[in-house]
Amino acid sequence: MNILLLTFLAFVLSFLGVFLLIRYAQKLGFVDIPNARSAHTDVMPRSAGLGFVLAVLLTPLLIDTAFFMEYYYIFLSILIILIAGVLDDKYDVSPKVKFSFIFAATLVLYFNNIEINSLGSYFGVEIVIPGFLVFIFTFFAVAGFTNALNLMDGLDGLAGSIALVMFVSFFAIGWVHDDVLMINLSALYIGALAAFLYFNWNPAKIFMGDSGSLALGFSIALLSIQSLRYVEPTAVLFLLALPIFDTFIVMRRRIQRGLSPFEADKTHLHHLLYKVKLHVKFTTVMLICMQITFSIMGYQMHSANNTLTLILFVTFFYIFLNLFDERLRYREKEKKNTLKRRS
Repeated sequence: MNILLLTFLAFVLSFLGVFLLIRYAQKLGFVDIPNARSAHTDVMPRSAGLGFVLAVLLTPLLIDTAFFMEYYYIFLSILIILIAGVLDDKYDVSPKVKFSFIFAATLVLYFNNIEINSLGSYFGVEIVIPGFLVFIFTFFAVAGFTNALNLMDGLDGLAGSIALVMFVSFFAIGWVHDDVLMINLSALYIGALAAFLYFNWNPAKIFMGDSGSLALGFSIALLSIQSLRYVEPTAVLFLLALPIFDTFIVMRRRIQRGLSPFEADKTHLHHLLYKVKLHVKFTTVMLICMQITFSIMGYQMHSANNTLTLILFVTFFYIFLNLFDERLRYREKEKKNTLKRRS
């Protein structure tokens, strides 16, 4: 299959799909109404994921039916997630419903050998996941990252750009190892996201919605599992670094404050970084640069020692945990106030 043709057609179909959604979003009921956690103040069209994910699903069907039929289970699983996202965009379904769709989609992957059965070797000992736990572990890993990318969708162009960086990384890995699935699926998303970002870059004309963020997170998760055939598990952590850091840091902060780790708030990395300059494009570009850096590191460390790579990853997590801690300002103010009172 001609990769350039594949990418170009995905771009064209995505552009048309997103354009039509902007035009008819209100009639279809796909609008985003601002709330306390929103970064926008106007009612906006959303569910652009319906446009660009359908482009990913339809493009190979139009120009290479053989590839589509060979990997039908991949496209079926993505379609399941897309349906969940569209339902959530229109009817605001419960988390349980969304997780049931992710469960079903992961099951499709599992029955076609897309699974996590090893965590790599540490100090010369390989950590193999017992057979009866393979699906459970795979499901939680897929569901966890799908949700993590969904949480990154908080500023114009952010989630789409972060996902684009990751798809480029997986395209490079697929290209080096001649993995047709990784090459073609990544190329499809690269073309589709390029078109979507034309409309989503600040100031955005449309949001991707859960139809987009859930499908992107799921697709990146399945490509991550596929890439484990060629790269070490700890290297994959770097390829997915920013959403992972963001999710675990936010959950830890909430637990420290005695809140539920799943309670929504405005303490994500993009919220905290936005407060530095109050500039959406600055925040988005900085986070994109961070993910590009982590992706390059992950690609370079694809065959490095898992133990050392994991130590490096944990070190970066510790740095981010403390660097993006807005409580430090308040602690300093309290300390100064206490010293003044004592003097």
